[in-house]
Amino acid sequence: MATISVKGILSTVGNTPLVELENLFHGSPVRVFAKLERFNPGGSIKDRSALSMLLAKIHSGELVPGRAVVVESSSGNLAIGIAQICAYYGIRFICVVDPKTTEQNLAILRAYQTEIEMVCAEDGDTSQYLPLRMARVRELVGSIPHAYSPNQYHNHLNPRAHQRTMAEIVHGLGGRVDYLFCSTSTFGTLRGCADYARLHDLRTKFVAVDAIGSVIFGGQRAPRLIPGHGASVVPPLLDPTAAHEVAHISDLECVVACRLLVNREAILAGGSSGAVVAALERHLPRIPAGATAVMIFPDGGDRYLDTIYSDEWVHRHFGEVSHLWKEHTRADSRP
Repeated sequence: MATISVKGILSTVGNTPLVELENLFHGSPVRVFAKLERFNPGGSIKDRSALSMLLAKIHSGELVPGRAVVVESSSGNLAIGIAQICAYYGIRFICVVDPKTTEQNLAILRAYQTEIEMVCAEDGDTSQYLPLRMARVRELVGSIPHAYSPNQYHNHLNPRAHQRTMAEIVHGLGGRVDYLFCSTSTFGTLRGCADYARLHDLRTKFVAVDAIGSVIFGGQRAPRLIPGHGASVVPPLLDPTAAHEVAHISDLECVVACRLLVNREAILAGGSSGAVVAALERHLPRIPAGATAVMIFPDGGDRYLDTIYSDEWVHRHFGEVSHLWKEHTRADSRP
């Protein structure tokens, strides 16, 4: 697949660290690795999707700095990735968000001179935020000259970006990737990685990590606290054959796993990374000894300090959960 060269800060997208985790599941006969996507310049794996969806149109002349307007729906990471690219090329960016978008992410977007459009549900139904955001994007694109929406939910350049993600993992491990655990939302990452595996006849087993309350794999829609994985609508990019198994993870499991990851590996990761850790822990007894399992960590925990890593927030939403933490701490058999 041909690539377009990039310069400046955008040239640092990709080639993120792949590290072996020796303490997370100490004593397990399975080798466990993590792909740390927080080291992309915008802080998340969404930098890859943003660059893939915008770069070709910029180089072809379809997106002209000073004239073009990019409009996209995003609650956080993709918005920041797009904002960085638009700032670099001098392109106007309008981001449609909802009240669940954190103040920290809004502040980052404003720092990149992003114009922010906020949508709200009249009845407070948070499951309606995504449809409302997408409807507002369509309105803006229809009314603004030279407007373009990357539309991460439909755009096949989203999963195409992650063929490279999988290639980096495969090359980093000398071709040996037995299991890959990946959170799902737009389905871009998992589909792209699975496409690469098919193209190269790899036998990697893919575990899709979804949220309880997400409808991606036919679940019942329910409120979700932690963004980054799961969706209230079935993404058009969904390829059910890409995943060999699906793990549905609760918000509380995400919190416990994130804190476990900090405690054992000193990795401050985001909520969807915690979901992936919880999914691997659940599957670990069924993974053969000597196998290699890789987790993709989409972002870092610095954008979750007021939620997942806040004792007050955790207690407010989940009550007293110290017994769960104590069970994990008791099970920590590191020397």
